[in-house]
Amino acid sequence: MLKYILNKKIDFERHNEEVEKLWNEFKNGNHSRVPITFSMNSRMIILNPELNRWKYTWKDFFENPDVRWEVELNFQKWVRFNVLQDAPMGYPEKEWNGIYIGYQNCDEAMYFGCPVVYPENDMPFVLPILKEDKKKLYRINLPDVFENPVYKITLEHYYYLEEKRKKYDFENIPVGKTTIFGGGTDGPLTIACNLRGANELMIDFYQDPQYVDDLLSFITEETIRRIKKVYEFQGISYPQQSWGFADDSIELISTDMYKKFVMKYHIRLLNEFSKGGPNSIHLCGKVQRHLKLLKDELNIKTFDLGFPVDLGKARQELGEDALLIGNISPMLLKNGPPEKIREEVKKLCDSGVMKGKKFILHDGNNCAPQTPVIHFETMYQAGKEFGEYD
Repeated sequence: MLKYILNKKIDFERHNEEVEKLWNEFKNGNHSRVPITFSMNSRMIILNPELNRWKYTWKDFFENPDVRWEVELNFQKWVRFNVLQDAPMGYPEKEWNGIYIGYQNCDEAMYFGCPVVYPENDMPFVLPILKEDKKKLYRINLPDVFENPVYKITLEHYYYLEEKRKKYDFENIPVGKTTIFGGGTDGPLTIACNLRGANELMIDFYQDPQYVDDLLSFITEETIRRIKKVYEFQGISYPQQSWGFADDSIELISTDMYKKFVMKYHIRLLNEFSKGGPNSIHLCGKVQRHLKLLKDELNIKTFDLGFPVDLGKARQELGEDALLIGNISPMLLKNGPPEKIREEVKKLCDSGVMKGKKFILHDGNNCAPQTPVIHFETMYQAGKEFGEYD
Protein backbone atom coordinates (compact mmCIF):
# COMPACT_ATOMS: atom_id res chain seq x y z
CA MET A 1 0.00 0.00 0.00
CA LEU A 2 1.38 3.36 -1.03
CA LYS A 3 0.63 6.31 1.24
CA TYR A 4 1.81 9.89 1.25
CA ILE A 5 3.94 11.25 4.05
CA LEU A 6 6.02 14.43 3.92
CA ASN A 7 4.91 14.82 0.30
CA LYS A 8 6.67 11.56 -0.56
CA LYS A 9 5.41 8.13 -1.46
CA ILE A 10 6.06 5.63 1.30
CA ASP A 11 5.44 1.95 0.65
CA PHE A 12 4.20 1.03 4.13
CA GLU A 13 4.11 -2.68 3.37
CA ARG A 14 7.74 -2.68 2.28
CA HIS A 15 8.74 -0.44 5.20
CA ASN A 16 7.08 -2.77 7.70
CA GLU A 17 8.75 -5.83 6.22
CA GLU A 18 12.14 -4.13 6.47
CA VAL A 19 11.44 -3.07 10.06
CA GLU A 20 10.40 -6.58 11.09
CA LYS A 21 13.56 -7.97 9.49
CA LEU A 22 15.72 -5.36 11.26
CA TRP A 23 14.31 -6.17 14.72
CA ASN A 24 14.67 -9.92 14.17
CA GLU A 25 18.29 -9.37 13.21
CA PHE A 26 18.76 -7.06 16.19
CA LYS A 27 17.58 -9.82 18.55
CA ASN A 28 20.17 -12.13 17.02
CA GLY A 29 22.92 -9.52 16.97
CA ASN A 30 23.45 -9.65 13.20
CA HIS A 31 21.75 -6.37 12.21
CA SER A 32 23.49 -4.16 9.65
CA ARG A 33 22.51 -0.80 11.15
CA VAL A 34 21.21 0.72 14.37
CA PRO A 35 17.44 0.77 14.89
CA ILE A 36 15.90 4.25 15.13
CA THR A 37 12.83 5.01 17.27
CA PHE A 38 11.04 7.88 18.99
CA SER A 39 9.16 8.21 22.29
CA MET A 40 6.09 10.39 22.40
CA ASN A 41 2.60 10.39 23.82
CA SER A 42 -0.80 12.04 23.48
CA ARG A 43 0.61 15.46 24.40
CA MET A 44 1.67 15.57 20.74
CA ILE A 45 -2.04 16.00 19.98
CA ILE A 46 -3.33 17.98 22.95
CA LEU A 47 -0.57 20.61 22.89
CA ASN A 48 -0.59 21.09 19.14
CA PRO A 49 -3.40 23.46 18.04
CA GLU A 50 -3.22 22.13 14.49
CA LEU A 51 -3.86 18.54 15.64
CA ASN A 52 -6.16 19.27 18.59
CA ARG A 53 -9.09 20.31 16.46
CA TRP A 54 -11.51 19.67 19.35
CA LYS A 55 -9.56 22.04 21.65
CA TYR A 56 -9.47 19.40 24.39
CA THR A 57 -7.64 20.20 27.63
CA TRP A 58 -5.72 17.87 29.92
CA LYS A 59 -8.59 18.09 32.38
CA ASP A 60 -10.91 16.84 29.64
CA PHE A 61 -8.49 14.04 28.87
CA PHE A 62 -8.10 12.95 32.50
CA GLU A 63 -11.80 13.10 33.38
CA ASN A 64 -13.66 12.04 30.23
CA PRO A 65 -13.02 8.56 28.78
CA ASP A 66 -14.59 9.52 25.44
CA VAL A 67 -12.01 12.31 25.12
CA ARG A 68 -9.24 9.87 25.97
CA TRP A 69 -10.54 7.47 23.30
CA GLU A 70 -10.60 10.22 20.68
CA VAL A 71 -7.18 11.63 21.51
CA GLU A 72 -5.33 8.33 21.99
CA LEU A 73 -6.56 6.75 18.77
CA ASN A 74 -5.96 9.86 16.70
CA PHE A 75 -2.50 10.06 18.24
CA GLN A 76 -1.77 6.47 17.20
CA LYS A 77 -2.94 7.20 13.66
CA TRP A 78 -0.92 10.41 13.47
CA VAL A 79 2.26 8.61 14.52
CA ARG A 80 1.76 5.69 12.15
CA PHE A 81 1.18 8.00 9.18
CA ASN A 82 3.66 10.80 9.95
CA VAL A 83 6.61 9.68 12.09
CA LEU A 84 9.19 7.79 10.06
CA GLN A 85 10.91 5.31 12.39
CA ASP A 86 11.65 1.62 12.80
CA ALA A 87 8.12 0.79 13.84
CA PRO A 88 5.05 -0.37 11.90
CA MET A 89 3.50 2.36 9.78
CA GLY A 90 0.13 2.74 8.11
CA TYR A 91 -3.07 1.18 9.38
CA PRO A 92 -2.51 -1.76 11.77
CA GLU A 93 -3.19 -5.20 10.32
CA LYS A 94 -5.28 -6.48 13.26
CA GLU A 95 -6.14 -3.79 15.79
CA TRP A 96 -5.14 -0.45 17.28
CA ASN A 97 -3.33 -0.51 20.59
CA GLY A 98 -5.76 -0.48 23.49
CA ILE A 99 -6.44 2.74 25.37
CA TYR A 100 -4.03 3.28 28.27
CA ILE A 101 -5.55 4.97 31.30
CA GLY A 102 -2.76 6.99 32.88
CA TYR A 103 -2.22 10.56 33.96
CA GLN A 104 1.10 11.51 32.40
CA ASN A 105 3.69 11.87 35.19
CA CYS A 106 1.05 12.77 37.78
CA ASP A 107 -0.54 9.40 38.45
CA GLU A 108 1.69 8.05 41.22
CA ALA A 109 1.64 11.32 43.13
CA MET A 110 -2.15 11.46 42.65
CA TYR A 111 -2.30 7.99 44.19
CA PHE A 112 -0.62 9.38 47.32
CA GLY A 113 -3.05 12.30 47.45
CA CYS A 114 -1.39 15.15 45.54
CA PRO A 115 -3.83 17.49 43.78
CA VAL A 116 -3.39 18.21 40.07
CA VAL A 117 -2.94 21.64 38.49
CA TYR A 118 -3.93 22.19 34.85
CA PRO A 119 -2.04 25.13 33.34
CA GLU A 120 -3.33 26.49 30.07
CA ASN A 121 -1.35 25.19 27.08
CA ASP A 122 1.11 23.23 29.21
CA MET A 123 1.52 19.89 30.96
CA PRO A 124 -0.42 19.12 34.16
CA PHE A 125 1.57 18.90 37.38
CA VAL A 126 0.97 18.02 41.04
CA LEU A 127 1.24 20.07 44.22
CA PRO A 128 3.32 18.48 47.03
CA ILE A 129 1.20 17.47 50.02
CA LEU A 130 4.14 17.32 52.45
CA LYS A 131 5.73 20.66 51.64
CA GLU A 132 4.26 22.68 54.50
CA ASP A 133 3.77 19.83 56.96
CA LYS A 134 6.22 17.03 56.36
CA LYS A 135 5.06 15.18 59.48
CA LYS A 136 1.79 14.58 57.71
CA LEU A 137 3.60 11.56 56.29
CA TYR A 138 3.07 9.73 59.57
CA ARG A 139 -0.68 10.38 59.43
CA ILE A 140 -1.24 9.12 55.89
CA ASN A 141 -3.41 6.02 55.89
CA LEU A 142 -4.06 4.91 52.33
CA PRO A 143 -7.06 2.70 51.52
CA ASP A 144 -6.91 -0.58 49.63
CA VAL A 145 -5.38 0.03 46.21
CA PHE A 146 -8.56 0.00 44.15
CA GLU A 147 -10.42 1.98 46.81
CA ASN A 148 -7.99 4.85 46.23
CA PRO A 149 -9.82 7.81 44.61
CA VAL A 150 -7.61 7.82 41.53
CA TYR A 151 -8.24 4.11 40.95
CA LYS A 152 -11.97 4.45 41.46
CA ILE A 153 -12.00 6.84 38.51
CA THR A 154 -9.51 4.73 36.57
CA LEU A 155 -11.57 1.55 36.92
CA GLU A 156 -14.78 3.36 36.08
CA HIS A 157 -13.14 4.53 32.85
CA TYR A 158 -11.60 1.10 32.27
CA TYR A 159 -14.93 -0.72 32.27
CA TYR A 160 -16.53 2.03 30.18
CA LEU A 161 -13.81 1.78 27.53
CA GLU A 162 -13.90 -2.00 27.54
CA GLU A 163 -17.59 -1.85 26.71
CA LYS A 164 -17.04 0.89 24.14
CA ARG A 165 -14.45 -1.07 22.20
CA LYS A 166 -16.86 -4.00 21.91
CA LYS A 167 -19.39 -1.72 20.20
CA TYR A 168 -17.17 0.63 18.22
CA ASP A 169 -14.04 0.45 16.13
CA PHE A 170 -11.78 3.24 14.91
CA GLU A 171 -11.76 3.73 11.16
CA ASN A 172 -13.05 0.19 10.65
CA ILE A 173 -10.27 -1.40 12.71
CA PRO A 174 -10.87 -2.93 16.18
CA VAL A 175 -9.36 -1.38 19.29
CA GLY A 176 -7.28 -3.56 21.62
CA LYS A 177 -7.74 -4.24 25.31
CA THR A 178 -7.70 -1.30 27.72
CA THR A 179 -4.86 -1.09 30.25
CA ILE A 180 -4.38 0.93 33.43
CA PHE A 181 -1.47 2.71 35.04
CA GLY A 182 0.44 1.36 37.98
CA GLY A 183 2.29 -1.69 36.67
CA GLY A 184 5.61 0.15 36.92
CA THR A 185 7.02 3.13 38.74
CA ASP A 186 8.73 6.45 38.14
CA GLY A 187 10.85 5.59 41.18
CA PRO A 188 10.72 6.19 44.93
CA LEU A 189 12.96 9.27 44.94
CA THR A 190 11.02 10.90 42.11
CA ILE A 191 7.73 10.25 43.90
CA ALA A 192 9.26 11.60 47.13
CA CYS A 193 10.16 14.84 45.33
CA ASN A 194 6.56 15.12 44.13
CA LEU A 195 5.17 14.56 47.62
CA ARG A 196 7.62 16.68 49.61
CA GLY A 197 8.94 19.16 47.04
CA ALA A 198 12.37 18.69 45.49
CA ASN A 199 14.06 21.59 47.31
CA GLU A 200 12.63 20.59 50.66
CA LEU A 201 13.62 16.96 50.21
CA MET A 202 17.19 17.85 49.27
CA ILE A 203 17.47 19.84 52.50
CA ASP A 204 16.02 16.88 54.41
CA PHE A 205 18.91 14.74 53.20
CA TYR A 206 21.18 16.88 55.39
CA GLN A 207 18.89 18.07 58.17
CA ASP A 208 16.59 15.10 58.69
CA PRO A 209 17.99 11.94 57.07
CA GLN A 210 15.71 9.69 59.11
CA TYR A 211 12.72 11.41 57.57
CA VAL A 212 14.09 10.78 54.09
CA ASP A 213 14.46 7.11 54.92
CA ASP A 214 10.96 6.94 56.39
CA LEU A 215 9.47 8.63 53.32
CA LEU A 216 11.31 6.42 50.81
CA SER A 217 10.40 3.30 52.77
CA PHE A 218 6.72 4.27 52.89
CA ILE A 219 6.65 5.03 49.16
CA THR A 220 8.46 1.83 48.20
CA GLU A 221 6.26 -0.49 50.23
CA GLU A 222 3.10 1.19 48.98
CA THR A 223 4.41 1.05 45.41
CA ILE A 224 5.00 -2.68 45.74
CA ARG A 225 1.49 -3.16 47.09
CA ARG A 226 0.03 -1.17 44.19
CA ILE A 227 2.04 -2.91 41.46
CA LYS A 228 1.05 -6.35 42.74
CA LYS A 229 -2.61 -5.39 42.70
CA VAL A 230 -2.38 -3.98 39.17
CA TYR A 231 -0.49 -7.05 37.94
CA GLU A 232 -3.15 -9.30 39.38
CA PHE A 233 -5.89 -7.22 37.78
CA GLN A 234 -4.22 -7.35 34.37
CA GLY A 235 -3.16 -11.00 34.63
CA ILE A 236 0.56 -10.27 34.65
CA SER A 237 2.74 -12.80 36.45
CA TYR A 238 5.67 -11.81 38.65
CA PRO A 239 8.52 -11.91 39.37
CA GLN A 240 9.79 -11.61 35.81
CA GLN A 241 13.26 -12.53 34.65
CA SER A 242 13.97 -8.90 33.75
CA TRP A 243 12.21 -5.88 35.21
CA GLY A 244 12.51 -2.18 34.52
CA PHE A 245 11.75 1.05 36.32
CA ALA A 246 12.68 4.73 36.35
CA ASP A 247 13.90 7.25 38.91
CA ASP A 248 14.89 10.48 37.17
CA SER A 249 15.43 12.37 40.43
CA ILE A 250 18.61 10.47 41.29
CA GLU A 251 20.26 13.10 39.10
CA LEU A 252 19.80 15.45 42.08
CA ILE A 253 22.06 13.50 44.45
CA SER A 254 25.62 12.22 44.56
CA THR A 255 26.49 8.58 44.05
CA ASP A 256 27.40 8.28 47.73
CA MET A 257 23.98 9.62 48.68
CA TYR A 258 22.34 7.28 46.20
CA LYS A 259 24.14 4.30 47.77
CA LYS A 260 23.26 5.40 51.30
CA PHE A 261 19.64 6.43 50.85
CA VAL A 262 18.08 5.17 47.62
CA MET A 263 19.78 2.07 46.28
CA LYS A 264 18.32 -0.24 48.92
CA TYR A 265 14.82 0.71 47.79
CA HIS A 266 15.65 0.04 44.16
CA ILE A 267 16.98 -3.34 45.26
CA ARG A 268 13.79 -3.88 47.26
CA LEU A 269 11.71 -3.34 44.12
CA LEU A 270 13.90 -5.65 42.07
CA ASN A 271 13.84 -8.35 44.73
CA GLU A 272 10.06 -8.31 44.48
CA PHE A 273 9.59 -8.16 40.72
CA SER A 274 12.81 -9.42 39.08
CA LYS A 275 14.29 -12.90 39.03
CA GLY A 276 17.73 -11.38 38.72
CA GLY A 277 17.75 -9.68 35.37
CA PRO A 278 19.37 -8.33 33.38
CA ASN A 279 17.19 -5.37 34.32
CA SER A 280 16.46 -2.01 32.71
CA ILE A 281 16.09 1.61 33.75
CA HIS A 282 14.89 4.90 32.26
CA LEU A 283 16.76 7.99 33.44
CA CYS A 284 16.46 11.57 32.25
CA GLY A 285 19.02 14.14 33.31
CA LYS A 286 22.71 14.15 34.27
CA VAL A 287 23.14 10.65 35.67
CA GLN A 288 26.47 9.66 34.11
CA ARG A 289 28.11 9.20 37.51
CA HIS A 290 25.53 6.58 38.58
CA LEU A 291 25.56 4.29 35.55
CA LYS A 292 28.42 1.91 36.43
CA LEU A 293 27.08 1.41 39.95
CA LEU A 294 23.60 0.65 38.62
CA LYS A 295 25.00 -1.97 36.29
CA ASP A 296 27.23 -3.58 38.90
CA GLU A 297 24.85 -3.55 41.87
CA LEU A 298 21.41 -3.90 40.23
CA ASN A 299 22.39 -5.91 37.13
CA ILE A 300 20.94 -3.22 34.91
CA LYS A 301 22.04 -3.71 31.33
CA THR A 302 19.47 -1.64 29.43
CA PHE A 303 19.75 2.12 29.86
CA ASP A 304 17.28 4.57 28.30
CA LEU A 305 19.12 7.86 28.76
CA GLY A 306 18.52 11.57 28.27
CA PHE A 307 20.48 14.08 26.22
CA PRO A 308 22.82 15.25 29.06
CA VAL A 309 24.57 11.84 29.11
CA ASP A 310 27.65 11.20 26.98
CA LEU A 311 26.76 7.85 25.41
CA GLY A 312 30.25 7.34 24.04
CA LYS A 313 31.64 7.63 27.56
CA ALA A 314 28.83 5.41 28.86
CA ARG A 315 29.85 2.72 26.38
CA GLN A 316 33.41 2.85 27.67
CA GLU A 317 32.24 2.63 31.28
CA LEU A 318 29.55 -0.01 30.84
CA GLY A 319 31.13 -2.26 28.23
CA GLU A 320 29.72 -3.72 25.05
CA ASP A 321 27.08 -5.91 26.71
CA ALA A 322 24.91 -2.97 27.85
CA LEU A 323 22.06 -1.83 25.61
CA LEU A 324 22.11 1.97 25.35
CA ILE A 325 19.07 3.86 24.10
CA GLY A 326 19.19 7.55 23.28
CA ASN A 327 19.75 10.40 23.16
CA ILE A 328 19.25 13.22 20.64
CA SER A 329 17.95 16.33 22.42
CA PRO A 330 14.19 16.84 22.04
CA MET A 331 14.79 20.58 21.87
CA LEU A 332 17.15 20.13 18.94
CA LEU A 333 14.72 17.73 17.32
CA LYS A 334 11.95 20.32 17.62
CA ASN A 335 13.87 23.48 16.75
CA GLY A 336 16.42 22.14 14.26
CA PRO A 337 17.74 23.15 11.88
CA PRO A 338 17.89 19.83 9.98
CA GLU A 339 21.61 20.26 9.31
CA LYS A 340 22.27 20.41 13.06
CA ILE A 341 20.15 17.31 13.66
CA ARG A 342 22.20 15.41 11.07
CA GLU A 343 25.40 16.68 12.64
CA GLU A 344 24.39 15.50 16.12
CA VAL A 345 23.31 12.08 14.85
CA LYS A 346 26.68 11.65 13.14
CA LYS A 347 28.51 12.82 16.26
CA LEU A 348 26.60 10.34 18.41
CA CYS A 349 27.09 7.41 16.05
CA ASP A 350 30.82 8.22 15.81
CA SER A 351 31.21 8.44 19.61
CA GLY A 352 31.89 4.74 20.13
CA VAL A 353 28.36 3.98 21.33
CA MET A 354 27.86 1.57 18.43
CA LYS A 355 30.55 -0.82 19.69
CA GLY A 356 29.02 -4.17 20.50
CA LYS A 357 25.97 -3.46 18.30
CA LYS A 358 23.77 -2.84 21.34
CA PHE A 359 22.53 0.65 20.61
CA ILE A 360 19.15 2.10 19.63
CA LEU A 361 19.16 5.65 18.26
CA HIS A 362 16.41 7.49 20.05
CA ASP A 363 15.33 10.86 21.37
CA GLY A 364 16.48 11.68 24.85
CA ASN A 365 13.84 11.73 26.29
CA ASN A 366 10.35 12.13 24.84
CA CYS A 367 9.61 14.25 21.78
CA ALA A 368 8.13 17.70 22.16
CA PRO A 369 4.74 18.76 20.82
CA GLN A 370 4.84 20.66 17.52
CA THR A 371 8.09 19.03 16.46
CA PRO A 372 8.07 19.33 12.65
CA VAL A 373 7.45 15.98 11.00
CA ILE A 374 10.34 16.65 8.61
CA HIS A 375 12.71 16.68 11.60
CA PHE A 376 11.76 13.09 12.50
CA GLU A 377 12.54 12.09 8.94
CA THR A 378 15.83 13.98 9.08
CA MET A 379 16.94 12.08 12.18
CA TYR A 380 15.74 8.79 10.72
CA GLN A 381 17.59 9.18 7.45
CA ALA A 382 20.73 10.39 9.25
CA GLY A 383 20.57 7.36 11.53
CA LYS A 384 20.35 5.04 8.56
CA GLU A 385 23.30 6.80 6.95
CA PHE A 386 25.63 7.11 9.93
CA GLY A 387 24.43 4.07 11.89
CA GLU A 388 25.64 1.41 9.48
CA TYR A 389 27.93 -1.31 10.81
CA ASP A 390 31.02 -2.32 8.86
